[in-house]
Amino acid sequence: MRINKFLASIGIGSRREIDKMILDNRIKINGQFPEPGIKVNCSDTIEIDGEKISLEIEKKVYYKLNKPKGYLSAVKDTREKTIVELIKTDKRIYPIGRLDLETEGLILLTNDGEIFNKIMHPKSKIYKKYFVVVKNKLSKFDIDKLENGIELEEGLTLPAIIENVEYESNKTSFYISIREGRNRQIRRMIKAIDNRVIYLKRVKIGKIELGDLKVGEYKKLTEEELNYLKTL
Repeated sequence: MRINKFLASIGIGSRREIDKMILDNRIKINGQFPEPGIKVNCSDTIEIDGEKISLEIEKKVYYKLNKPKGYLSAVKDTREKTIVELIKTDKRIYPIGRLDLETEGLILLTNDGEIFNKIMHPKSKIYKKYFVVVKNKLSKFDIDKLENGIELEEGLTLPAIIENVEYESNKTSFYISIREGRNRQIRRMIKAIDNRVIYLKRVKIGKIELGDLKVGEYKKLTEEELNYLKTL
């Protein structure tokens, strides 16, 4: 089996993360630095950062977390707190996708590399829904631009879905659904229409909802939620 798929299957990380680890010379196979795509099996000796790893397949775990502000969507960081620190588990879990440091809301974590790929693959066409508050009034023209696509540095965004627009003093709140994962995409889209995000929270990924999880709380996915992910 290809090394990235093999290591993902035993909970080391996503295939993309494993490929990067190989390119960064963090992984050795039988004492040698491998090329991406090499095939391995349980008889091989695999080391990560100089530490030999167990090749037993870990039990798969799946969590949803209401990410607080001030936490990185990462496994480890020497400068900032990470969301993995909020979950009590002996498994080597990692986040599926990212929320920026100042954004709250729903994020999924797992040690299942196959589920990671299902959600992150462009063909999945999963919409992520966010609650947004912006600084100034959002005009009909602004809404039309968001719904038709915003021109960013790397190109035009896919159309967004805008719902439940409400105005209060000099603020506007609404829900926006997108199915891309560009870096800080919603904040950049709002900036492109000369406005500014003052609060951002993800409330839904596909059919999985944040529900009544309080900030910083987490729980395991239900069987129904997990079955949904497996059908993607």
